Amino acid sequence: MPLIIPIKDLKNTSEISDMCHKSTEPIYITKNGYGDMVIMSMETYEQAMHRVSIYKDIEISEKQLEDGQVKNAKIALKEMREKYNI
Repeated sequence: MPLIIPIKDLKNTSEISDMCHKSTEPIYITKNGYGDMVIMSMETYEQAMHRVSIYKDIEISEKQLEDGQVKNAKIALKEMREKYNI
């Protein structure tokens, strides 16, 4: 379950840092009862960015498949062997 805290609690920086490092999810900050910001540890952020990168690569691959930009694996391996004398 996501953590939601009011913006006034950001005064306790070391406590907020501890919460970020203990949680594997972002912490949502509210201002006047409405969502305002999201904070997370660097580790959580890097994991999220890695997932986004993978999703982008999958999206590119699916587009290439739709556009017919594919190659037969046996032919591709044969061409590589010939190119690099393997």
